[in-house]
Amino acid sequence: MHIVVFGTGGVGGYFGGRLAKAGQTVTFIARGEHLQAMLAEGLRVDSIKGDFTVQPVVVTDDPSKVEAADAILLCVKTWHITRAAKAIVPMLGSETCVVPLENGVDAPTQLAEILGREHVLGGLCRIASHKVAPGHIQHTGIDPYIAFGELDNRSSSRSRNLLQCFEQAGVLAEIPTDINVAMWQKFLFISAVSGVGAVTRVPVGDYRSRPGTRQMLESALQECYSVALAQGIHLPAESVTNTLAYIDTLSPGTMASMQRDIIEGRPSELEAQNGAIVQMGRIYNIPTPVHAFIYHSLLPQESLARSQMD
Repeated sequence: MHIVVFGTGGVGGYFGGRLAKAGQTVTFIARGEHLQAMLAEGLRVDSIKGDFTVQPVVVTDDPSKVEAADAILLCVKTWHITRAAKAIVPMLGSETCVVPLENGVDAPTQLAEILGREHVLGGLCRIASHKVAPGHIQHTGIDPYIAFGELDNRSSSRSRNLLQCFEQAGVLAEIPTDINVAMWQKFLFISAVSGVGAVTRVPVGDYRSRPGTRQMLESALQECYSVALAQGIHLPAESVTNTLAYIDTLSPGTMASMQRDIIEGRPSELEAQNGAIVQMGRIYNIPTPVHAFIYHSLLPQESLARSQMD
């Protein structure tokens, strides 16, 4: 398969790097100093699962010059989805599938509006990784996992072929029975740890071990769970308990990407995570006081970061 990785940060750099290292045909989309470093020295990935370097690496900042892809992994921040979707159009073939690996749950709908629903899969991943320098990705925690599937949960050859590529690369991958439930289970987890982590500004080991912030964490999970049910997403009854237990297994130093962005004064996925839960809570008349506290506490800094970016 020809796989395009659109966005070569912590997620795209790791998963795309593993695919390329295993011999798959991978084209990376990157820009600026990151692009130049990859062209000069390859893609370096330091990982708790084993360090590796991909060199030479096929990378460009011009998607219009890339041949049609069999699969495109979309690994940009949530506020770049629309712009990225428009750039993806020249790389589409009749059977190309686009797999969004964002932390929110709205990406498939946003992509379908531009690319057509027939090109969009649901997708999610689990990993703690980030770009530490141009051409250099660091994977610091969480066993890497990726899942994807057709939005109507039908079996398809393109999803099975992509699954085989990841399995050959030694990456834990899955086509869930219900991709929408799987995406919301990820959203349940990430919105809670991102939000509580961003407000407390400490790693997960600190806020999960203190009674007050642990209660915030559990309440945030429960609020998201209630919103999911109202949306018609049939999450298992034990989802909150199981997610909290999973959070307890994380390395104490783990920090979510949104948390890192906020601590470092960058624009973040606040709107797509905690903000989205608050908005959906209003629509369905479901109280979301913890997510509202997180969202409104962080919104002034988010607005400042975005004004500086503009």
